[in-house]
Amino acid sequence: MALPGVYTQVYGQLPSFLATIREGQAPDKFTQQHLKDLGYASSNYRSYIPILKAIGFLSADGTPTDRYRAHRDSTQSRRVLGEALKEAYAELFVIKSHPTDKDKDALAGKFKSVHNATDRTAELMAKTFLALLKEADIDHAPSKGPKAQAKEEPRAEPKKEEAPTREKKIEPPGLHYNIQIHLPATKDVEVYNAIFKSLREHLID
Repeated sequence: MALPGVYTQVYGQLPSFLATIREGQAPDKFTQQHLKDLGYASSNYRSYIPILKAIGFLSADGTPTDRYRAHRDSTQSRRVLGEALKEAYAELFVIKSHPTDKDKDALAGKFKSVHNATDRTAELMAKTFLALLKEADIDHAPSKGPKAQAKEEPRAEPKKEEAPTREKKIEPPGLHYNIQIHLPATKDVEVYNAIFKSLREHLID
């Protein structure tokens, strides 16, 4: 694509103009009358229409393109404009991948040589390009259409928390003794005392 030779003397108003067309509906045809309806009645603003055509926002007959409509989405407007500039002004990005105002003279020299323009005209071409560039994001890769939505993986069901179980305390098995004592028939209390003392010492303790 040939390097565009479009320019405007009111390049400082390009940011507000781009915001205006982003907020409004796309017309059937972008004419000078539509430009006036947007509030840009001065004849100086007529140069905006060739600029929109140069960056692919309008077709040759002034019909808004898909790129124009995509630019109306504020979430992607800077990327769309960046793609448009990198396509239309590809020769300038060969000189500098990220041109800035410091590169104005080099850019103007390119416009001057390609279009055999005067110094003043070449300077306006460079300033027009730089004004557009400030509203663009040129670091995003060109879009390749809507991406297929990734299939969502089935979500794992959260594990149910098990109620804490109380451990049953198991008593060790015990042995039970059944001891029968046959007391002798006696009236001597000391005999009984001796027997119970012996039981306490040998069985209970």
